[in-house]
Amino acid sequence: MTDLTSRTDAPTTWTGTEIAQKSSEIARIVAQLQSESTDSDMLLRLFTKAAAEAIGSDYASITIVTNGRIETPVMIGEIAAQSDALQQELGEGPCIRSATDDTTIWIDDMRRETRWPTFCAAAADLGIGSMACFCLYIAGEERGALNLHSTVPNAFDDESRALGQLFAAHTATAFSAVREKEQLRTALSSRDLIGQAKGMLMERYRLTPDQAFSLLARLSQDSNTKLVEIASQVVDAGPE
Repeated sequence: MTDLTSRTDAPTTWTGTEIAQKSSEIARIVAQLQSESTDSDMLLRLFTKAAAEAIGSDYASITIVTNGRIETPVMIGEIAAQSDALQQELGEGPCIRSATDDTTIWIDDMRRETRWPTFCAAAADLGIGSMACFCLYIAGEERGALNLHSTVPNAFDDESRALGQLFAAHTATAFSAVREKEQLRTALSSRDLIGQAKGMLMERYRLTPDQAFSLLARLSQDSNTKLVEIASQVVDAGPE
């Protein structure tokens, strides 16, 4: 029943060469998943499936915590969904703790676990025997964790835990790269949309570029609406 504050610990039975080999293999798997993903959500889904299969988990999920709001964008199996829903209801649990504290957590035997007693009693009743939770990433106010569930106690040995930590570490890097590309695409799309709206206002009201932008900015401020949303409304309204 131990918290690991390090995400890179490995079993003492592994040699340095074995650790390097496993890390290289997982890096290759994650790189392949990244190449197959069109967005960060798809990457998380593919990663969760690959990690669960490699580690031998019955069920798995991704928990996202953003400014106290808890979401589960990826679920493999009904038990995983029920486990996350229970933690959302209680506002606490191993998955949330792992995400928010950048900590690896495992529960060897759900019925003997003394942390989060309300959650653990209910989780055991759901049929969860043991769990392992790995912090995936921390990006601004958003935190993510990979959660593995088993119906039997003591399902996750040292090797399972180390593999999960290696998966999480490599996925964090890939996830960050995908997110940066998404943000860049969004920024470019927003810039193009604002430029299109400016052009329509210039033509419609015979404004200069600066005047058209000032009008968009004033409409955004007066209506407490994002500038890009105002631009979208202008474009949708058409030239008339």
